[in-house]
Amino acid sequence: MNVRVRWLVSLAGVAGFLGGLAACESAVERQRVATCRRAVPALVQGESGAQVLRVGPGSAPDSVRVDYAVGQRRHWLLCRFNPGADLTGVTTDRSTLTGASLYLLKRYYLDTPDAERADPVGR
Repeated sequence: MNVRVRWLVSLAGVAGFLGGLAACESAVERQRVATCRRAVPALVQGESGAQVLRVGPGSAPDSVRVDYAVGQRRHWLLCRFNPGADLTGVTTDRSTLTGASLYLLKRYYLDTPDAERADPVGR
């Protein structure tokens, strides 16, 4: 193999590796966004019709912010994650979830089919 071919093969390998990393990152980001969005119905319990207005990066690293409305009132939710997609904290415009509340949200709601069905995206 001449030098030019080896260089092109190496470049293709590096590009493939970087593309794989980018795909992995976007899969983690999609999972984070879905998790944070799906927490909204559980946190607005007793109120119906939560409508997601905007989903984007939060102010801190590894965080996602969801702006939503219930009726005419606007609210926000900030989800913090570990370097992967494990939810480590939730703060709303009203309060911050305690460790026990976060555990219950994750264990008994976010990991259920009900959370997926109640996902407010597209409403």
